[in-house]
Amino acid sequence: MIIRPITDSDLPALQAIAVESGPGFNSLIDDRVFLEQKIAHAMDSFRRSVDAPDREGYLFVLEDPDTGDIMGTTGIEAAVGHRNPLYHFQISHVRHRSPELGLASQQDVLHLCNHYTGCSEVCSLFLRPQFRRANAGRLLSRVRFLFMAQHPERFADTVIAEMRGVSGDNGESPFWQAFQRHFVNLDFETVTRLAGLGHTRAIADMMPRHPIYSRFLDDAAYRAIGEVHQQTRPARQMLESEGFRYTGYVDPFDAGPTLEVRRDDIRSIRDSIGCSVQPLEHTDATLAQAHGTHHHDTIAIANGGVSDFRATVTDQAVYLPRHNRLLVPGHVLEQLNCASGDTIGFTRLSPAAQAAMPQEVSHAL
Repeated sequence: MIIRPITDSDLPALQAIAVESGPGFNSLIDDRVFLEQKIAHAMDSFRRSVDAPDREGYLFVLEDPDTGDIMGTTGIEAAVGHRNPLYHFQISHVRHRSPELGLASQQDVLHLCNHYTGCSEVCSLFLRPQFRRANAGRLLSRVRFLFMAQHPERFADTVIAEMRGVSGDNGESPFWQAFQRHFVNLDFETVTRLAGLGHTRAIADMMPRHPIYSRFLDDAAYRAIGEVHQQTRPARQMLESEGFRYTGYVDPFDAGPTLEVRRDDIRSIRDSIGCSVQPLEHTDATLAQAHGTHHHDTIAIANGGVSDFRATVTDQAVYLPRHNRLLVPGHVLEQLNCASGDTIGFTRLSPAAQAAMPQEVSHAL
């Protein structure tokens, strides 16, 4: 499996993923012109010289090098909310108290806001069901953090992930249905499609501007606040294991939680190692045994490129801490387009996370 930047030739596969991902995955819309523009923007972002995050959007694909099949996608938005406003509901707590009557109550209140403008966002992760296999989901998720570790100047100090919220078998969101009845007469698929196409400001103009007491919503909508789609639970667990936390901001359409973390506190970034690389078969085996660490760990490994970025997984690497050198089989070097002595980055994939194989992680407005 190889992770690489998306190209024009990936359009048919990307459109298939947009269909397969379904309503609510509004960073990929089944609209050919939209997807063409998204690919073009990603290709330009990878080529661009950057010293601070701006409007770049990095979209990667997971490819089976033996067949050429595109297995899934994963992406990063460098700084959200500048081109199109990024709206959330902030959940706050209001306490009402009457000392005279000895009564008190606490209510949750929803406030529409733009809290995360300028933050980086991990998004667009979708592993196609027919390609689910060992390490595929983990590589799609963790490779974004490896890319951030190698190119920190391209990303903001705070990183967020918008998680897909609760929806029924018919694809409808119980949370949105409560708003549709009273404020915006658009079904969930239509409103998320419009949001994905960039019409967030127009939708927000129709949303209530005053705080909303969440208990005024029906029970299904109320229970959906801050909860994730059942297929997204492993993805949430994986992100929380990286240090992401829910702080009370939810998506305005399906009420899925937004998780956040400081970029440098992400475990895969903090624990990643930059070093030189060398072919394993050309190395003295005695040196590797005496000075190396090799516990058959599965690692994500990436070259240091941007437009020529490549990443893969291997369990056949030996790390020499004393020499700050990673020894890998020759075919891995070829997959990464690396030569002996090149600088690479790697991070260990926790064995405990093997069961967490997300089909999809997040959606971006």
